[in-house]
Amino acid sequence: MPGLIGKKIGMTSVFSADGRNVPCTVIEVGPCVVTQVKTEATDGYEALQLGFEEQKEKHLTKPELGHFRKAGVTPKRHLAEFKGFGSEYALGDTIGVDIFTDADFVDVVGTSKGKGFQGVVKRHGFGGVGQTTHGQHNRLRAPGSVGACSYPAKVFKGMRMAGQTGNERVTVQNLQIIKVIPEHNLLMIKGSVPGAKGSIVLIEK
Repeated sequence: MPGLIGKKIGMTSVFSADGRNVPCTVIEVGPCVVTQVKTEATDGYEALQLGFEEQKEKHLTKPELGHFRKAGVTPKRHLAEFKGFGSEYALGDTIGVDIFTDADFVDVVGTSKGKGFQGVVKRHGFGGVGQTTHGQHNRLRAPGSVGACSYPAKVFKGMRMAGQTGNERVTVQNLQIIKVIPEHNLLMIKGSVPGAKGSIVLIEK
């Protein structure tokens, strides 16, 4: 689906027409520049590669610099591919947030906040505590039995245990667009989106 690269600015709230206070996320979307046009003949599929945010040349390799020079654009920090744009765009064209003015809902892809190694209560929502009437005193947040005895004599794959939490690619679908502000390249979306302030997200129609 067509989309753009954006940066999460933060959260705020707005009042709806019926007086409800609606929480929303503000995202700086684009402007994105077309850095490569992929076609069925040359690449086997049709897509646009878009670039977002300026980057200093000294931070790029020579192949990367050649890629941007071939497109006739300045070096970009972030690149992403989007399908479904059609053939109306060429190398060097700029695409802004106004492509979302006719859309009501979008999907947002981002990297969730990393929370490090966490126990099962925080990671999977286990109840914890349990009964304390029979002398139990130091197992308040433990996972309990993992279900293995002499048969099957193993712990099944996928058992919910403690481990690394967050810092993974997350897609949130069907988020409502509250407002599009083209003059400031801003998009206001109802609810929260994955990632910390300043993180890069992909917004797709």
